[in-house]
Amino acid sequence: MKADYDFSKGERGKFFHPDAVFSFPIYLEPDVNEVMNKLTHENGVEVEILVNEWRES
Repeated sequence: MKADYDFSKGERGKFFHPDAVFSFPIYLEPDVNEVMNKLTHENGVEVEILVNEWRES
């Protein structure tokens, strides 16, 4: 890694998109993943919501 970097020709906000949606990965054991995916299809809810609800209970 260099001691100094030259950002004088950098462009602020070049890759910023205000309407971007971030989706963080969820890593589950295969059997838990299968059950969660089944529940998402049955209930029409995203897996992230089910996992968060399951974790909070």
